Amino acid sequence: MASRRSYTEADVRVRPNRKGSRPRSKQRPDHADAVPGLVTAVDRGRYQVLTDVGVPVVAVKARELGRGAVVVGDRVDLVGDVSGAEGTLARVVRVQDRHTLLRRSADDTDPTERGIVANADQLVIVTALADPEPRPRMVDRFLVAAFDAGMDALLVLTKADLVSEAFVADFVDRYGALDVQAVATRRDHSSSAWVDTVAEHLDGRVSVLVGHSGVGKSTLVNALVPDADRATGDVNEVTGRGRHTSSSAVALPLPAGGWIIDTPGVRSFGLAHVDPGDFVTAFEDLAHVAAQCPRGCTHTEDAPDCALDPWAESGTATDRARLDSFRRLLASRQGVEA
Repeated sequence: MASRRSYTEADVRVRPNRKGSRPRSKQRPDHADAVPGLVTAVDRGRYQVLTDVGVPVVAVKARELGRGAVVVGDRVDLVGDVSGAEGTLARVVRVQDRHTLLRRSADDTDPTERGIVANADQLVIVTALADPEPRPRMVDRFLVAAFDAGMDALLVLTKADLVSEAFVADFVDRYGALDVQAVATRRDHSSSAWVDTVAEHLDGRVSVLVGHSGVGKSTLVNALVPDADRATGDVNEVTGRGRHTSSSAVALPLPAGGWIIDTPGVRSFGLAHVDPGDFVTAFEDLAHVAAQCPRGCTHTEDAPDCALDPWAESGTATDRARLDSFRRLLASRQGVEA
């Protein structure tokens, strides 16, 4: 008669887990030796990062970061192979705190926002004065996004040689009350004077270029950064719209210091992420007065008992112009004509 075998703990076999038999720890490494850098481009899950010691590295995002986006302009920490050698991959393990984030949504009803560029301090709005015709409402929407993000704004008006000086002056005056500076450029490539003027506004800053297709944004980038080699295109003669030439955002160092970030041309710019009730906080002088408004005040022209109206009526012409400009931007956010 066979003796009964006594099983010990060593005899017990554990069925392997398809996802791994080792228990996962909730503790994550602190990556104290991580190398900091700047994300200069993003392409299909690969991140071009320039480390603080000047080494260009290709990286992927670590799983522990979750599904949150990493965008151009982000300051990140890297581990793994940070040599930058061909065929190597580092890993982004941490995204440092952002001080600004330029965002957009698909349209004004889409609650899903999309980060475009992080840590920029100036939004450069490029618009053509002709060929294609200027779109003031699009400019207004860019300004809403800039002010909401806490960024300064600069207007670069291209193709000024195709319109009269009076037309240029009228367009610039539209934004004078918002303290938005403007530079007009011409298609005269024999002179670098306008390039130098634009460069003065960008030196030492992190600036994002936005604009709809065909306004000359990539041409401007190539003039400011000669080795940028950004693709340029013409305006479609049938639709009057520009063709998309830049397919992804990219950060480029400026010769005199600072960065310029070129973004793809857009034909719409959703602002669903901007709360109209909070937008007034982007205007310090108006926000101080608006604090006296009744609760729920929309600050629009037909809002009852809005404190901004008596303030403007008793103030200067500049105060009235500033309130009118603010309300125009607010109407743009709400998708109506101002």
